[in-house]
Formats: sequence, structure tokens, C-alpha cells
Amino acid sequence: MARYKFNPESLSFDRIRLGFRGWLWLLCKYFLAGLLITVLYVFVFSKFFQSPREKLLTRENEQLKLQFEIIQEKLKNVDDILNDLAQRDDNLYRAILEAEPIPHSVRSAGIGGINRYADLEGYENSELIINTAKKLDVILKKIYVQSRSYDQIIELAKNKEQMLASIPAIQPLTNNDLTRTSSGWGYRIHPIYKIKIFHYGLDFAAPIGTEVYATGNGIVERVERSLRGYGNNIIINHGFGYKTLYAHLNDFNVKVGQKVKRGDVIGFVGNTGFSTGPHLHYEVIKNNQKVNPINYFYNDLTPAQYDMMIAISSNAGQTFD
Repeated sequence: MARYKFNPESLSFDRIRLGFRGWLWLLCKYFLAGLLITVLYVFVFSKFFQSPREKLLTRENEQLKLQFEIIQEKLKNVDDILNDLAQRDDNLYRAILEAEPIPHSVRSAGIGGINRYADLEGYENSELIINTAKKLDVILKKIYVQSRSYDQIIELAKNKEQMLASIPAIQPLTNNDLTRTSSGWGYRIHPIYKIKIFHYGLDFAAPIGTEVYATGNGIVERVERSLRGYGNNIIINHGFGYKTLYAHLNDFNVKVGQKVKRGDVIGFVGNTGFSTGPHLHYEVIKNNQKVNPINYFYNDLTPAQYDMMIAISSNAGQTFD
């Protein structure tokens, strides 16, 4: 490109011839101007316009965000199903198999330890991603707890026949007409101290020497002779958290460690210990807590007989022991 300069003497334009440095400087000015325009163009374009790749990534991000929201909704549905399974587990399966419910604190325990989600922080949608990951971890924990619970229930179900044979389920002596039923569970007048105390068992009046039966399968845990308290007594460990006590016996028909079955003769009615007359004092112990024996005669009582026994055993008078 030629450049010209006005010559006032000749009143004409003389052509300016640039040297190497001149051409280099001119080239640099054009280059810098072009570079500035390019940078300005890129800035404006990137600020207000998206490239095809950016548009594609934006659409993908929106789709991923939508998918995370859908996943969160599905996780909520899974959590609802797990909560329903937990309710059935505790209130149906475990109730039938007489197992303790799993504590809520165990089922809903959080995921402890260090920050497990540090790698997910620092992104535009980090909160959504971290919340989804947390929900997934909680659900996985619940699934694990429920799976372990079902494993236990399967084992309990396998042992159900053995458990049914072991749980106390009959009267400890022959009492078809229920006339031998005496004082039952509750506050009664003590025959010796003449004060009102809680009677933790059921008394059966019977002649000395009357046979006493094991009310469920088990192992004899204690055979004790005593002149005080329960007098001569036997404790049978039935397993599954159950024990039974047979007190004030005259004599024994078993020894410690012996296996017995429901209906086996284990001893004979007596009048030993703190007793004011021949009778059998019978207790049922579940998980180390004494419970009302009246609830454990379902194998040999009709509904009418059961109601009659409750009425007889509710007598609030004096006990034999």
C-alpha cells in the first residue's frame, strides 16, 4: 500500500517510501489492531452467545439435572416401600415369631465418619447431587438392615416348630375341671406376713404327691431343696427367652441338666418352704421378667375354660405362699 505526503513547494503529492523499520512498525500496528478487535469480538460473543458445543453441554446439564430430580423421586418411593416393609417386619412377622422389633434408631441410623461427599462439592449442582447421594446411602443402609432382619426371621421360622414345643402352653398339673385353680397373678394377702403383696404366679391346690408336669420342652436349670421361700423348687429353661418355676414341691423326678418334654413328670406337689397348705406355685418368666401364667395355657383350655380360670384366679383373697 503506497503512502503520499503533500509538497507545498511543488503543490503536489510526493510518494513516501518506507524503509524496513517503517514497514515493520506499520505491520505491528495493523496486527495489534486486528488482535484487539478479535479479543473484543470473542469476549462479546462468549458473553452473549453460546457456541454449538456450549449449547450442547447446557442441554446435557439440564437433562442431567432433570434426571437427578427424577432419581430423587424414585428414591423417595423406594424409601416409602422400605418403611412399609419395616412396619410389616416389626408388627407382623416378628410379632408372630415373638421376636423383638428392630429399634427405629437402628433402622434410620445415619452414615457416620468423615465427609463422604467432599468430591461432589464445588459444582453448580453440588447440593442436588450430594442430597441424592445421601438419600441413596440411607436407603442402602435400610436395605442392609432389612436384609439382616429377614435372615433372622428365616432362622426363627425354621425354629418355629421347636419354639412352639418349648413355649409353656399347658397347665402344670391335671386340672380339667379347674377346681384346683387357686390364687392368681396380682396383689394378694400374704398367708404368713398378712400384708398385701404382689403374687407373681398362679397357685394350684392339690394333694401332696400329685404329679407336676413340664409345661414345655426344655432343660432343667435348677433343682433346689429349701425350707424357706419357694421351698423345694425346679426351674426349667425352655429357650427362646422362656423359663418356668415350680415351687413348694414334695419331691423331684428330674435332675439338673436333664432334657424334658412337655407333659413329662418333673416332680410332685408338696407343702415346703413358706407355704400354708399343699399346693403348686407356678411362674412363667420371659426375658428375665415374670409374666402372668394365665396367658400360657392355650394348648389345653377351651375359651370357656379360659374365662373360668381367669375368674377363679382373680380371687383377691389370701394366697398359699
